[in-house]
Amino acid sequence: MRLKFALSIVALLLLVAAWFVFAWHWSYSEGERAGWVQKLSRKGWICKTWEGEQALVSLPGTATVEKFQFTVHDEATAAAIYKVMGKRVNLHYEEKVGLPSSCFGETRHFVTGVTVVDEISLSPGVVVPQPAAAASPASAVAP
Repeated sequence: MRLKFALSIVALLLLVAAWFVFAWHWSYSEGERAGWVQKLSRKGWICKTWEGEQALVSLPGTATVEKFQFTVHDEATAAAIYKVMGKRVNLHYEEKVGLPSSCFGETRHFVTGVTVVDEISLSPGVVVPQPAAAASPASAVAP
């Protein structure tokens, strides 16, 4: 009787562990979001994760701003995002479904990469190039 109970407990624990591994390595969806990263912070009581927020603008000139909440696990990716804060970027993400605790992150969207966008698309075929960074006074060449 005890052996049967112990084996059923072990089988249940193995099943739960298999679910964790499956949920962590399988993505429900993946994609890209374009916008401006306006927040990135390391949060958590015990399990520390990078949590961020990206402002998305659906149409130029509109006042409504949608926010994309995301989680970053990789330190190198978090550092890359931190460097480009304030610039228009594309965030590549994977959506994970079925992770049972907030120890993995506060959101279902896990950012795996970031690229800076050089131009802003107003409509298909119409783009506005981003202005180049202004030269610092120390690097300006006198005529």
